[in-house]
Amino acid sequence: MSAVKHLQFVALIHAPAAVVWHHVTSLESYRHWTAAFAEGSHFEGSWEEGASMRFLAPNGDGMLAEIAQSRKPDFLSIRHLGCIVNGVADTSSDAIRAWAPAYENYTFEAIEGGTKMVVDQEVAAEWEGFMNQAWPSALSLLKALCESAQSGTQED
Repeated sequence: MSAVKHLQFVALIHAPAAVVWHHVTSLESYRHWTAAFAEGSHFEGSWEEGASMRFLAPNGDGMLAEIAQSRKPDFLSIRHLGCIVNGVADTSSDAIRAWAPAYENYTFEAIEGGTKMVVDQEVAAEWEGFMNQAWPSALSLLKALCESAQSGTQED
């Protein structure tokens, strides 16, 4: 049985929380900053509370999830429920039940000069090293995106 690890990552972003939220959740921006995990990453679904989501690599493998909480622009909670491998969804195998459900929570805190974004994530132990390398890169990409002159939009 896989142990679940609790990881936390923090980024100070010189942009309002609404701008950071936009870049976390818009498909075009999501593709950019999640390239740190897998080039070509994308999602299918909605960021509305209770909605189903599929977080996918270009080959179609990925994660099955639902939005546990969505309080724009302050807090977003993703409940990971399983995996998709070779087109097959798995939410009930022993390997999945060892870690699922696992939460990935984003807190967007207004601070002087911008937003403190805190990512709290539960992961299976075998993914800890990968996440410890990928998240700082992803947050650096997100920070640059949010702080760029082109990031003036706050619309979904």
